[in-house]
Amino acid sequence: MVSVKRTLLSVSDKTGIADFAKALADMDVEIISTGGTARSLREAGINVRDVSDITGFPEMMDGRVKTLHPRIHGGLLCLRDNSEHVAQAQQQDIQFIDLVAVNLYPFSETVAKPDVSLEEAIENIDIGGPTLVRASAKNYKHVTIITDPDDYSHIIAELQADGEVSLSTKEALAVKAFRHTADYDAAIDTYLSRELGGEDILRLKYTSGQTLRYGENWHQWAKFYKEPGVEGAALSKAVQHHGKEMSYNNYVDTDNAMQTILELGDDPAACVVKHNNPCGLATGDTLHDALSAAWDGDPVSAFGSIICMNHTVDLETAQFMKGRFVEVVLAPGFEPGAMEFLKQKSKDLRILELPEMRQGIKVESKLTNILGGMLQQSRNIGVFEKWDVVTEHPFPESKLGLAEFSMAACKRTKSNSVIVAWEYSPRRYMVLGMGAGQPNRVDSIRKLAVTKARENLEIIYEREKPDVPFEQYLKNVMSETVLSSDAFFPFDDSIIHSSEHDIRYIVSPGGSIRDDEVIATANRLGVSLAFTGMRHFNH
Repeated sequence: MVSVKRTLLSVSDKTGIADFAKALADMDVEIISTGGTARSLREAGINVRDVSDITGFPEMMDGRVKTLHPRIHGGLLCLRDNSEHVAQAQQQDIQFIDLVAVNLYPFSETVAKPDVSLEEAIENIDIGGPTLVRASAKNYKHVTIITDPDDYSHIIAELQADGEVSLSTKEALAVKAFRHTADYDAAIDTYLSRELGGEDILRLKYTSGQTLRYGENWHQWAKFYKEPGVEGAALSKAVQHHGKEMSYNNYVDTDNAMQTILELGDDPAACVVKHNNPCGLATGDTLHDALSAAWDGDPVSAFGSIICMNHTVDLETAQFMKGRFVEVVLAPGFEPGAMEFLKQKSKDLRILELPEMRQGIKVESKLTNILGGMLQQSRNIGVFEKWDVVTEHPFPESKLGLAEFSMAACKRTKSNSVIVAWEYSPRRYMVLGMGAGQPNRVDSIRKLAVTKARENLEIIYEREKPDVPFEQYLKNVMSETVLSSDAFFPFDDSIIHSSEHDIRYIVSPGGSIRDDEVIATANRLGVSLAFTGMRHFNH
């Protein structure tokens, strides 16, 4: 004999309910039900007792009133270990209900329909259902509450194996039930606040809170929460196979690395992020080539960096990291040999696997918290809105791929940002110099991006030893790079300083009141300038 003697089943989503009820009936559990659920169970050949038989009242008012009665809620809320409660139940002929399976009218699905009326929405606000759920969950020590059809099978398994539902299972189901009604009421509040109150409400839910070692700095506390139900690539889904726990900064930098790498399409690519900027980014014929070129983008900053790759990591690629200090490696997969090598490389190296990277990012908006408020905006999707060569000097079609790569890197770099990108082998691109986070754009060029490009080319020159003097080698390379700017040039000084370093191809959104002056200077200096119409500020 099982401890569950009587159950109440009243569900909107009838998935699996007949099989669940049959399994309960086979254990001699009395089944009470309502309306459509009762009809469905009887059609499946299951003996059911109507709620109206318990309450002495018919279901009325188009089903609005059926379970709201002391003989139902007394049977749920009675504390079985309280003698006064039990005596009062006996005096009123109230019988205990030991298990409840309820799911609610489909309010969210209803209001999601484009032509839904207010009256239809209101009729899909469940009253009796949430009351049953909350009453059962409040008395979870004595009542098992099920709000999710996915839980039917393991409840039956527990009853068949042990004759009862364990307290730990009841506790978990109670938490799930209260969360279910909280989500339900939040959806109603959001809809009715807009429709009746003219107010836009943003309600958020994040779960599985995890305390981190500290925040951005040692004296700050930090936590990481997961957003349920996210589709596609999301760092919250990554599986950590090895290494120390992730820190606050690790999460921020790794998220940037993942979003950056997913801008680049399917070719093997690697991204190196330091302090929330992609200081190294490249594509390659192989993943090893891409990582090597990305590292060349800023070998100094790559110390203690985050590395993200968009293909399964093989052993050769993993071995590239030997002797190089890396905080985190993220990829959609790892070959067994590569995984073992990385584990042996360092006990602290965080190894994250995220197969969903192959699906791309499906999140459409992002939130930014400020003191006392929350900002929401659509995610920055796309690179170019147009391709308009505005100078008399042509911008070769063969440079378009490099230009797109350069701007993709630029949009993930903190503003004001400038990127110098190089096609280091046919149709394979790398960031050669980055200027990030400057209050003015010209400093991003003359003090950072071109300086870093020269330093990196010095390293490459010494390693490859081409048969030309360095200054000639530098000019040859820089004259074939593309410089991208995340926003328009307010003055022509950026064009002048770029030209002084032999840069001949520049991409910008355009839109300055001095565009004509900028274009005239580009024409005078022999620079090809293209406007894309899409700004990429990243604050």
